[in-house]
Order: sequence, then C-alpha cells, then structure tokens
Amino acid sequence: MNPGIRDLPIDERIQLVEDVWDSIAEDQQKLELTQAQREELDLRLNAYKQDGQSGSDAGTVLEGIRRRL
Repeated sequence: MNPGIRDLPIDERIQLVEDVWDSIAEDQQKLELTQAQREELDLRLNAYKQDGQSGSDAGTVLEGIRRRL
C-alpha cells in the first residue's frame, strides 16, 4: 500500500476510493471479455433460456449460505 494514502484522513480516503470506482465505471466498456468468458456467458444464458426459471433472489441465496455456515 502507498504509505501516503494512510496519512490521508478517512473521509479523503473514502472520496479517493469513490473517485477511482467512478472512473472504472465510466471506462468499463473498454474491458474486453476473453473468449472463455464469452463462452461461459453463452452457456449460462442458454441454460437460463432452457430452464425458464428466473432463479432465486439475493436474500434467499444469502440465507441459504448462512444456514450452511
């Protein structure tokens, strides 16, 4: 970690993180998927289309995970 970052007050560090995150969000279309990632997305989309079910909401999934822990 850059030692100078630790010297910043927390509110300035939070703002720095938000600024970096916003810059990533603005440039995300520049990220290209690998062929393997495209194939995986196609597999998942096809499986979803064949199944026809929308899946579970995040709350239900997290509840199941917590029960297993």
